[in-house]
Amino acid sequence: MFGPITRSPLIRWAAGLALASAWLTGCTGGSPARPVDGPHEPAGQDGPAAAGLGPRLQDPPELVSRDGVLKATLVVERRRVQVGDQRLFATTYNGAYMPPTLRVRPGDRIDLTLVNKIDENTNLHTHGLHVSPRSPSDDIFIAVKYRQSFHYTYRLPRNQPVGTYWYHSHADGVSAAQVAGGESGILIVDGLQRYLPSWLRGITEHTIALKDDQVQGDSVRTRALKMGAPTRRTVNGQQNPVIIMRPGETQLWRLANIGANIYYRLHLQGTRFHVIAQDGIPVRTVYATDSLLIPAGARFDVLVQAGSAGTARLETLPYDSGRAGNKFPRAELATVATSGTPVLRVSMPTAFASHEDLTRAPVAARKTIAYTENKAGTKFFINGKTYDPRRTDFTATLGTVEEWTVRNDTDEAHSFHVHTNPFQLMSVNGKAQPPSRGWYDTVNVPPRGVAVLRIRFSGFTGRTVLHCHVLNHEDEGMMAVLDIVRPRPAASPKPSPGSRTR
Repeated sequence: MFGPITRSPLIRWAAGLALASAWLTGCTGGSPARPVDGPHEPAGQDGPAAAGLGPRLQDPPELVSRDGVLKATLVVERRRVQVGDQRLFATTYNGAYMPPTLRVRPGDRIDLTLVNKIDENTNLHTHGLHVSPRSPSDDIFIAVKYRQSFHYTYRLPRNQPVGTYWYHSHADGVSAAQVAGGESGILIVDGLQRYLPSWLRGITEHTIALKDDQVQGDSVRTRALKMGAPTRRTVNGQQNPVIIMRPGETQLWRLANIGANIYYRLHLQGTRFHVIAQDGIPVRTVYATDSLLIPAGARFDVLVQAGSAGTARLETLPYDSGRAGNKFPRAELATVATSGTPVLRVSMPTAFASHEDLTRAPVAARKTIAYTENKAGTKFFINGKTYDPRRTDFTATLGTVEEWTVRNDTDEAHSFHVHTNPFQLMSVNGKAQPPSRGWYDTVNVPPRGVAVLRIRFSGFTGRTVLHCHVLNHEDEGMMAVLDIVRPRPAASPKPSPGSRTR
């Protein structure tokens, strides 16, 4: 589906190797390893720009693949940890609200053991990866019980798109509670910088993981989540951290909404986001925008260029999800502090990566996915049915392209996400979407809106799901089972009347 990916070399610092070893045994601490595709920040940036503004942004620690394999253990447990500016009980991976980033390359194998130390079932979903939906890979029908573990094995194809992904709980009926409680982290497939022009390779990279929490006593709330309730927003688990830049400097930011429910409408004062990848898929043509609407589950890899010395706010702007939905207020997320020796402002790329365009592809089948909900907004449906893991709702044939019409027949926004294969967004409310930036795995569908997409089923068969990625809605029914099957063998032609056979 996508063009071949060249594997770039990976340099691991000794400190990073020690850190990875500590994480494998469930420990924390140390400084993150920074491979070539995500270089460390230049020295000497801690100066007066950050003084008095808040804590400096900390990128999550990383577990990096070695010799084509990433071996890791993730322990799920309730612990009292730092969440923003408070110590709260949260549902953690390896004892951290912002757990380690898993960093791999196309063609790698991920061997991951999930250990469950919470008193309810959990599991793991590698959101966006083009991997098998069958056990022991990305099988979301698995239930890992309390005090049990499960060993996942994922094999990434060599043409796996490079960019930002994430991992989180997909436990049946409690995914919102567990993700809101803290069960989410970043997964990076290296190789994005190879598409950058030579003058932008080796630039500073930051993870901007957007997590939100509601506080209940001394804990992060996990039950009775109300999307309109007061909600704190954090970046990498920090409250309003400071991002250091030099005048004229260009950085690569990995923007990811890894919360359970709410929307972000990101804006950075005084500059624009130059989008180079969406949902882990590089764009064909880089585009610039003043703000980015990021529903839960979505990601954008962007280039950001600093202006003159001073400070600017990274903020989420007000967003109204519809008269049956919620009005999300403006909130400050981080402060960008620009100071020090200026660097030369460089031009941004235009042409970027290549990928398939399904505009003229033969369409094997067309399907309609209709979102509805009850008047109270407590039950949610796809084609009039609530989720049942025992039922198959849709069937698709491996190797074919289908066109899906996702119709939101409600008065609030819903997102659309499908596992295993990404899709090309063709139009929203009748407006055609540019093929040069049309690939996603999670998109917003406005109230009373219609999104048309095309999807090629490649690589893998098996039962998987499609759903609204507002996890409150998913848990209350807005999910359906998709079975990807092999083509039926061609029937042998029947002999004509009177013909003779030997």
